[in-house]
Amino acid sequence: MSVTVVGSVALDTVETPWGRNEEGLGGAATFFSLAAANYTTVHLVGVVGADFPKQHIELLQKKSINLDGLERAAGKTFRWSGRYHDDVNMRDTLDTQLNVFEQFHPKLPADARKSKYLFLGNIHPALQLEVLDQAEPAFVALDTMNLWINIQLEELKKVLARVDAIIINDSEVRDLTGHRNLVKGAAAVRALGPRVVVIKKGEHGCLLFHEGEFFSAPALPLENVVDPTGAGDTFAGGFMGYLSQQDATDFSTLKRAVVHGSVVASFTCEKFGPDRLMEIGPGDIRTRYEQFERLSAF
Repeated sequence: MSVTVVGSVALDTVETPWGRNEEGLGGAATFFSLAAANYTTVHLVGVVGADFPKQHIELLQKKSINLDGLERAAGKTFRWSGRYHDDVNMRDTLDTQLNVFEQFHPKLPADARKSKYLFLGNIHPALQLEVLDQAEPAFVALDTMNLWINIQLEELKKVLARVDAIIINDSEVRDLTGHRNLVKGAAAVRALGPRVVVIKKGEHGCLLFHEGEFFSAPALPLENVVDPTGAGDTFAGGFMGYLSQQDATDFSTLKRAVVHGSVVASFTCEKFGPDRLMEIGPGDIRTRYEQFERLSAF
């Protein structure tokens, strides 16, 4: 099976207490793809500008990511800049330049349309609907953010009615449903359409809700956290990549997919940008997965 992801490919400038990464490879679709490529064939759909470095394209190709859906448009690539606090759960966005991403309308190549698994990255809900109208997936998951919840709620609800899963953080659940309690919030989200709700809680792990059952997974404790940028997108890539590899979405498989997502995301935090993801392979993931099993068994 293969998985298609639609989202941003960017150049990120990130400052953390451990250093600075100037215009490094970034974007939600990038992190997702590099994670999912450890499990399955990935079709990346996005847009970059004429200034996007050739070496970044070569890095993605090195991981066998299909880039037929990656457009190169006249203009500059989407850029984001942020600064993390000593508590890396806190960050400030310093600058966002949408550039060519502002006029982006996803166009799925034939093979991308046929992927059984589809992930809608954090883009405008109207664009997510455009993607759904082009694709023929069996299982669709999406990401969203507080901005779309606050200004495009009705459009977002149209998307939610057509997807199988949503992967969001705890504050987004509260904004979307008005519930402070995440169990009640997850039930309210499921009532909008998705049968699977995954709630990310950063260093506190994540929660999975599925048809009356739920699962809680801790985060893997890390000795060195350098840059958490993209960890959530990496989680989604590991989650969807594993589901595609197994070609199953029952509760038992979903639980293992959550752990795979957490494992791959843990690698992301150890270096700036996707540098650590470029170094790992399925064997590294397997070793850390076994470590995770020992951590959570009792």
